[in-house]
Amino acid sequence: IPVVTDPKKAAGALHWAVAEMTDRYQKFAEANVRDLKGYNAKIDDLPDGEDKPEKLPQIVIIVDELADLMMVAASDVEESICRLAQLARACGIHLIIATQRPSVNVITGLIKANMPSRIAFAVTSGIDSRTILDMNGAEKLLGKGDMLFNPQGVPKPLRVQGAFVSDKEVSDVVAYIKEENGQVSYNSSVEEQMNSIESGNTTVSIDSGQTGDGRDPYFADAAKLLIDKEKGSIGMLQRYFKVGFNRAARIMDQLEEAGIVGPEEGTKPRKVLMSPEQFEQYEEEYL
Repeated sequence: IPVVTDPKKAAGALHWAVAEMTDRYQKFAEANVRDLKGYNAKIDDLPDGEDKPEKLPQIVIIVDELADLMMVAASDVEESICRLAQLARACGIHLIIATQRPSVNVITGLIKANMPSRIAFAVTSGIDSRTILDMNGAEKLLGKGDMLFNPQGVPKPLRVQGAFVSDKEVSDVVAYIKEENGQVSYNSSVEEQMNSIESGNTTVSIDSGQTGDGRDPYFADAAKLLIDKEKGSIGMLQRYFKVGFNRAARIMDQLEEAGIVGPEEGTKPRKVLMSPEQFEQYEEEYL
């Protein structure tokens, strides 16, 4: 996942993470497993061949300054963070969120309720401490890495000293990880998703293109794919056509309007309502 510095694009990256989470749970259901560990173990047990799926990696999403995101798209960001915090752990997606302004406008009640493990560094007031930890104490810290760590399941925060990490140490660690993991490349669908909302439009892709009748150029191919698979999801369209979440969601909406797939049913795949013969007839009449 590429590093994002534009808050508008970062909201798109969080949307992608929600779509990736939904897609992973669909794969787990198809494989009859409960979590990422079970899914990857099942992939290891399969015989090698062209049809063998790839194992799924762990994903850690770090938000360095939540206040910037909340100023740009508070409702979208809050919804995405809450969904990821509630559901994403079992599918191998984890969130680390930081802010220098621990106000209730930034760390909302919903976000705080879904972030069970918290760290507070030195703050200026007991109000800020209570916003983070639900108790006083962080206003008495000494600074320079002095912190209160409140992990999930521990009734009382632990006072811990954080270590300083220099820029050179960060570069050395990153270089080591790159060497150990071979070639590294960014996920193109994430980049497209972020670019699609660069102008602040979170629902329409800037460069996705449309046909003269308003349908996406991938409309017919997407319909044939879902009819062939006998089920459909936004994540499936993202994978097969290498498009971002917004564009894939719009294609799915167009397929639903055309009566090719059924309505959304939570995290379940959509039902396909047309047979190949019926779609051929639809193509002749409308496309």
